Amino acid sequence: MDSQDTFSIAGRSFRSRLVVGTGKYKDFEQTRQALDASGTDLVTVAIRRVNIGQNANEPSLLDFVPPSQFTYLPNTAGCYTADEAVRTLRLARELLDGHDLVKLEVLGDPTNLFPNMPETLKATKTLVDEGFKVMVYCADDPIQSRMLEDLGASAIMPLASLIGSGMGILNPWNLRLIIDQARVPVLVDAGVGTASDAAIAMELGCDGVLMNSAIAGARNPVLMAGAMKLAVEAGRAAFLAGRMPRKLYSASPSSPTEGVVR
Repeated sequence: MDSQDTFSIAGRSFRSRLVVGTGKYKDFEQTRQALDASGTDLVTVAIRRVNIGQNANEPSLLDFVPPSQFTYLPNTAGCYTADEAVRTLRLARELLDGHDLVKLEVLGDPTNLFPNMPETLKATKTLVDEGFKVMVYCADDPIQSRMLEDLGASAIMPLASLIGSGMGILNPWNLRLIIDQARVPVLVDAGVGTASDAAIAMELGCDGVLMNSAIAGARNPVLMAGAMKLAVEAGRAAFLAGRMPRKLYSASPSSPTEGVVR
C-alpha cells in the first residue's frame, strides 16, 4: 500500500490508521512494546486513570511513551456528565502544555459503558467553543453523528459494540450510513476483539480504528498489536482496491471458458 496514504484529523497528519490505548497493560514497559509493534503514532490516555504528571511520586507514562515520539489523545474515560468530561480535558490541556486534540467519552451506564448522547452533545459544544479539537465516542446513530459534526467535532467515533466486549462490528449498516454522510474522519471505537474485526472496519470505509482491550487483553499483547497493524493495513488496501460485486445465485468461473476442449 502507498506509504503516502496518511490521514488527517484537525489538521494533524498521521501515518498509521490504528489508534491504540495505553491502559490495562501489566506495566508501562509492556505498553511501550505494544505501541511499537502496532506502528501507531496516536495514543489515547485516560487522564483519570493513567499518570502523566498528576502524581509526582509515581511512574509516569511520559517517561515510557514520550510526546516527542507519539501524539497524545487525552480521553475522558470514567466520566458520566458533560461537566466532568470538560473539567478532565481542561486538566489534560494544562498537564500537556496546551494540547488541544482530545477524545470525548461521556458514559451513561457503568454496566455497559454505552455513551450518554445528550451529555456528549453538551460537552462537545462546550469543548469546541473553548478551542479543543474533539474526537467523539458515540452511539452508532447516523442522526446524532451528524449533530456532533454540526457542533464542530473533528472526528466521529461510533462504537462497534460495547467497550471491552470484543464482540466486533454488530451493525455494519449503521456504520456505513455514518461513513457515507460524514465530512470528517470516522473511526470505529470500542468492541474490536481480534484482527478480523479491525480489517472489516477498514473494508467498510472507516478512516481508522481505535482499540485498547483487544490488544492489552490478549494472551500476548505485543504479538496482537502487530496483528492489528497488519489487519488495519490489509483492510484499508482492500477498501481502496474495491471488492468484487456479490452475486447471489450467479456463479462465475475463475478460469476462461472460451476455447475449452470438449
